[in-house]
Amino acid sequence: MKCQFYLVGDDLSTAQSIDADPRWKFEDLQRAVGAVFHVALPTGISFHSDTETLSSVADILSAPTSPIGLRIDGNAVQTPQGPPGLPLVGSFYEIFPDHLGNHYRLFRKYGPVIKTTNMGKTTYLTDDPQVAAVCFAESAYMTKKINESHPLWGVKDNTAIFIGDTETENWRLAHKYLPPAMGPRAVRHYTGLMQDCARKSFPVFDELDARDESWNVYQYMVKLASQTIGSFSLGKDFHHFDTVDSPLHPIVTNIASLLSLNKKITARGEWYRHLPFGDPARLRHVQHTIYTLLQDAIDDVAAASSSTPDAPMHEAALSASCVVDYLLHAVDDQGHHFPPGLILANMLIVTGAGFTTTSALLSWLIYCLVTYDGVQDRLYAELLDHRIVGPNGSHRNQTTWTPDLAHSLPYLDNFIKETQRLHNASFQPGRTTKTDTILPGGYRLPADSVIIPALYAIHTNPKTWRDPFRFDPDRWGSDEVKHRHRCAYVPFATGPRGCIGFNFALLEVKILLAELVSRYEFVRDGLDAVEYDPEFQLIRPLNFYVRARRRV
Repeated sequence: MKCQFYLVGDDLSTAQSIDADPRWKFEDLQRAVGAVFHVALPTGISFHSDTETLSSVADILSAPTSPIGLRIDGNAVQTPQGPPGLPLVGSFYEIFPDHLGNHYRLFRKYGPVIKTTNMGKTTYLTDDPQVAAVCFAESAYMTKKINESHPLWGVKDNTAIFIGDTETENWRLAHKYLPPAMGPRAVRHYTGLMQDCARKSFPVFDELDARDESWNVYQYMVKLASQTIGSFSLGKDFHHFDTVDSPLHPIVTNIASLLSLNKKITARGEWYRHLPFGDPARLRHVQHTIYTLLQDAIDDVAAASSSTPDAPMHEAALSASCVVDYLLHAVDDQGHHFPPGLILANMLIVTGAGFTTTSALLSWLIYCLVTYDGVQDRLYAELLDHRIVGPNGSHRNQTTWTPDLAHSLPYLDNFIKETQRLHNASFQPGRTTKTDTILPGGYRLPADSVIIPALYAIHTNPKTWRDPFRFDPDRWGSDEVKHRHRCAYVPFATGPRGCIGFNFALLEVKILLAELVSRYEFVRDGLDAVEYDPEFQLIRPLNFYVRARRRV
């Protein structure tokens, strides 16, 4: 039978008729109504007459009043609120430079979904895990489509897995071929590489200790992380630890410039992006340079592996010398290769995303070691307990690492999780609405709207986390954490567009950090507050210095 419904908060004239079957379950009616009104999570729909809440299909279909009102999680539909902004610049000065702190403040003021405008662009953000779960699901309502309001608009490339749209054939192919190269079995294949890269850095850190010198943590963690990723992705030694003053490889410096310039440009509006000079011109030059450098590296691998036979993807992942080697020789079950024309752009992502996120995470891990009382001692004690460091320090940095060993250290695991909760490198995984969409809580977004699950705000949401700004690795064994919403902690995002390299990244930071802590005691140098870079695509510390004292 036909029944009319409207969204409470909208005019009665917007009511729509739906053919409802009296035999339906309540959930069936929720889904049917949700599909008509574009409610992303229909289980939150409740039905209301003028006088009462209707809790069964029979009550709804026999209600004397029409149309029936719909609420979402008990709320009327609403447009997300946000700061009113100023002419031209919008919310820019409400948000920058401390975008993490200011977004957190705006969530407390306006609610779990907020609207910001910035230089003509409108962006929505959420700190609600339930809303984030809707965003991360590729669905009839949400996808990753990089439009002019998306944080990655300046570097969009539909031939690459991270900076391209989901609903393309290129993304489907990349998502088919790349994950086997970074799955758990493939990562095991590269464990020795991680161990060797850590130990090759020791002569440099030993020399800095002998000189009694402090050093900028992020700069050296960029060297260490990119040395590892360069070997993994390109089979290339960047020579970052030949001497204390070895320069960064041009591939690394240009990728870092690419991310910095993109953040600056997208924060300043579409008009700025098209300028023929300044940062926009530099971004175009950097893009050309980095693609040239990467193509040379790919050609080197192709020449060195020209006699390597092709193999099924999962076999090739276990025998390849690096990711490029894998992509050149892996075939699917029909004997098809990954299209050669897609290798270049995807290697930019594997290389760039690999070292930029890991270097920032390693920096924040060392920050936590020297900032929060007792954690460095507890981590070192765990290394002693597991004989990674011998009794009384009798041997160190001699362990043959395996994934099983790295993942068997509970305090190390909890320490990394808590660091990622409070100091995650990534912060703005944007998604785009495919149609007018009503989110949990009743928030309505227009089609083609970009919404960002704000990871820092989600990870510190006081409705989810007890004492959210307290650094407490032990919380990870508590019932509080075990029963949290699955999207209350998403350092690598989640869903079909989640980070495909998380297996490699987690194993890498566990081995690198354990090797460093086995050998050195880290001590903070200076008392200045550590600042993060507001004009970079990731959250990285700028002015953080330590002494690494050789343990005896």
